[in-house]
Amino acid sequence: MPLAMSFDYVWQRSPENNIAPVVGMLSLVPFGRREIVGLIVEVAAESSLGVDKLKQVLSVRHQLAPLSEEWIHFCRFAAEYYQRPLGEVALPGLPKNLRAATTVALDRGLKKLQKQTVENDATPHAAALLNSEQQIAVDHIAAAKGFVPILLFGVTGSGKTEVYMQAAAQILARSEGEGESGQVLILVPEINLTPQLEGNIRRRFPDVMVVTLHSGLAEGERTHHWLAAHSGKAGIVLGTRLAILASMPNLKMIIVDEEHDPSYKQQEGLRYSARDLAVWRAHQLRIPIVLGSATPALETWQHAQTNRYKQLNLRTRAVPDAILPTVQLIDTERDKPSVGLTSTLIAAIKRRLERGEQSLLFLNRRGYAPVINCDACGWVSNCPRCTAFMVLHKPEQRLRCHHCSLEQRIPRSCPTCGNVDVQPLGRGTQRIEEGLQGLFPEARVLRIDADSTRLKGSAQAAFETVHRGEVDILIGTQMVAKGHDFQNLTLVGVLNPDTALFSQDYRASERLFAQLMQVAGRAGRAAQKKDGNISQVLVQTRYPAHPLYGALVANNYDQFATSLLQERQQAGLPPFVHQALMRAEARELADAMAFLQVAATSLNIEGIVMNEPIPMTMTRVANIERAQLLVESTSRPALQAFLKEWLAIMRAKKTSVKWSLEVDPVDI
Repeated sequence: MPLAMSFDYVWQRSPENNIAPVVGMLSLVPFGRREIVGLIVEVAAESSLGVDKLKQVLSVRHQLAPLSEEWIHFCRFAAEYYQRPLGEVALPGLPKNLRAATTVALDRGLKKLQKQTVENDATPHAAALLNSEQQIAVDHIAAAKGFVPILLFGVTGSGKTEVYMQAAAQILARSEGEGESGQVLILVPEINLTPQLEGNIRRRFPDVMVVTLHSGLAEGERTHHWLAAHSGKAGIVLGTRLAILASMPNLKMIIVDEEHDPSYKQQEGLRYSARDLAVWRAHQLRIPIVLGSATPALETWQHAQTNRYKQLNLRTRAVPDAILPTVQLIDTERDKPSVGLTSTLIAAIKRRLERGEQSLLFLNRRGYAPVINCDACGWVSNCPRCTAFMVLHKPEQRLRCHHCSLEQRIPRSCPTCGNVDVQPLGRGTQRIEEGLQGLFPEARVLRIDADSTRLKGSAQAAFETVHRGEVDILIGTQMVAKGHDFQNLTLVGVLNPDTALFSQDYRASERLFAQLMQVAGRAGRAAQKKDGNISQVLVQTRYPAHPLYGALVANNYDQFATSLLQERQQAGLPPFVHQALMRAEARELADAMAFLQVAATSLNIEGIVMNEPIPMTMTRVANIERAQLLVESTSRPALQAFLKEWLAIMRAKKTSVKWSLEVDPVDI
């Protein structure tokens, strides 16, 4: 693939090509029968191939300022660490329009940028008054010199966003006072979190150009925003994980909000962690980085406990008289659910409706039911192409696989025995929505999940409906669990969280606790009402005595994280060991396993633990069989050295098996 390789070309000056190429320039070059755009990463007087064997550079994109050597060095580090070619990191980080064979889109984007002035339409908002904890945090962040990694550990609703903005304001003002154009990068885990935060930032910084970078942008818009960041005109860049790869020549601070979120890890192609790359980029540029979370990743928490990161705490909510909600566990063995809801939760929703307050029901399972089955013969709706169930989507009258996207009609009778009484098992968000409409026919019920927000802009419109108070009961998946400030929401109900308690994924309990803490934090964010009604979080569970739920009730992340770290250390799991995962895919599982068996015996180095190849948990997806091989070491440098040598051996082997390597895997 052209993106993944480095090639030598020759440059010959001519009247048409009178500008000499420099490192960081984009160039148009012939590649086979095509003409493609590449990035110049080195300019040399000679090539080991000989000039007569080289093709000629057709042109350079002199309109665009060269990408800095610092940026190329950053991409080179990412490529080496994640064991990928440099081109696979650098070029995909650029908008597609800049990689087009013509310069039409580039010229249009540059012309638009030259004419653009800062036009933040929103009414400017003054900075909020800070409490003592927030002020201490802002002062420490703004005063940081050089590379200072900071964990901003704040309970939900503690005003971390306000700390970010006031610290950013001081950083930008200091740069301006020193005669420089400063830039601040703010990373968020998901696209649907950007509109609300972007609006707040624009109101706070009316004289600063603010741009967003995420995959939901149209190509022309993304090109314009990237050029604004690359030119230094954009003072604040807000984006998802791909924004860490953007060119920002005047970067002075990086903020990673909800730093624990798994969405920061790319799961296809270059499997990078935007959070980890953000830390390295801050180290490279010698600037501060703020990692904010109410439930930090255990790796981050460990760094803070060992003083590698500075920890700043926000233990109270920022809004005066706004207090954390009480958490109550409902034993579903005693209070049996009806339509998925216990009598305790139904009564709590009814009280909120009577008081004109909002309720949120959290169920991280979309669709109507996870499976349909036949009681007569035991048939279940398995996906014929995956080791997964076909999920019932009742409104569409379809069965759908959430892994390969296969869709089928709902069978009128059991395909095995002909029984016409096939029934849904379990509940998804669609079924809970149906139940709520039956229980509370007068209530305004809204469901927000990946199915209801497929159209562009639909998620933002749905959340705005909630913020306007036009929704009484909100039912949703993890999309509603974080980052949203629902002022009139006083009740959160958590449905069926128990499945994660017994997962074979060692990170499952860490993720569940973070998820529950985040969704619980949506309640009670406004000032406490005068009648003394306390905001509530009701968790329906069959295991109320589980230690995870005990830590949730006590709102004690510190205790939970300390206990989990001790377990990880005893079991020899991250962050106390470092891992890489090789995946293999083939039509037959035996072929994938055989390839991994060869890989496991290809190189033996002391200090490297090579586990046995095993089938992946989701063994078959879209008729492709999958297996994996886990490599571990207590030394990160030793693992990196091994991987470099090992992959050179494996790339030389001829095989029909498709394989890939992930460094620091998050799903095993």
